[in-house]
Amino acid sequence: MKPQSARSAARRILLGCALVLMNTVAHAQTYPDHPIRMIIPFAAGGPADIVGRLVAQKLSESLKQSVVPDNRTGATGGIGAEFVAKSAPDGYTLLLSSSSIMSANPVLNTKVTYDPIRDYAPISLTATIENVLVVHPSVPAKTIAELITYAKANPNKLSYSSSGIGSTYHLSGELFAAQTGTKLLHVPYKGAAPAALDVLAGNISLMFDNIPSALPNIKTGKVRALGVASLKRYKDLPGVPTIAESGAPGYEVIIWTALYAPAKTPRPIIDLLNRATVAALAAPDMQERYAKLGMNAESCTPEHLLEYNKSDLAKWGKVVKDANIKME
Repeated sequence: MKPQSARSAARRILLGCALVLMNTVAHAQTYPDHPIRMIIPFAAGGPADIVGRLVAQKLSESLKQSVVPDNRTGATGGIGAEFVAKSAPDGYTLLLSSSSIMSANPVLNTKVTYDPIRDYAPISLTATIENVLVVHPSVPAKTIAELITYAKANPNKLSYSSSGIGSTYHLSGELFAAQTGTKLLHVPYKGAAPAALDVLAGNISLMFDNIPSALPNIKTGKVRALGVASLKRYKDLPGVPTIAESGAPGYEVIIWTALYAPAKTPRPIIDLLNRATVAALAAPDMQERYAKLGMNAESCTPEHLLEYNKSDLAKWGKVVKDANIKME
């Protein structure tokens, strides 16, 4: 190519890039100019659905544009996640996702149709929920240390229930066993409710349940709380230590929900949505509603969410590999 032709080609490329940039900036400046759809890949009425609807309502108010929740269930959240991954990166289709969809499913199921890192632009966390290790009163252990000692002396005698293979409840147990050198018998159920009921009945020894679900039974003495799975004590269970401080240093399992957009969504739009989400979760009425649900209204930067997601993927990937967990 002659020097003059090369210069002309370079100018055309630069002009094209400039036009794309100008169009992106113009789009971001007018965003949003029509309703936004928030895909919630969970059934209506569940914790994640409640979070999504609360956040959607607040975003509608601050953005002066409707944010419409759209429940798209199936494939353990995969249908909704894939839909958003393949949507236009224009800020008008968002995903209210969770730790199970973004960090557990991808390492459990090689057939997932989305990549939690490559296919999305993170916006912010929207909620966190702590787990708690509860035992039936008949279990001869009143502390985590006593439980570990008993479990080591009686391999696989202690059973723990979960809502299914690969669920957060299941992975919590595998992580605990790995970090404490114990062997527990996993009993999967088709849902968290029947899993908890068999602990209450004494058919199952223990469960790594989420605190909002377990709290009523803890308060009535139907189960005994030995340790919370966060790195700091839970405000409504001040007398219950963390598992990390009681015999399993560093043990932490946090259930979280977060807001994502399709990959390549313009950064000005991501920043706008992040600011609106952070402000929404800081509002006193949102803090109060979350507290009543037993959740934490927690937000963050897009960069923090990305690293948080990567860290969770690495943690659960190791647990799944070491425990040789296979999806049925």
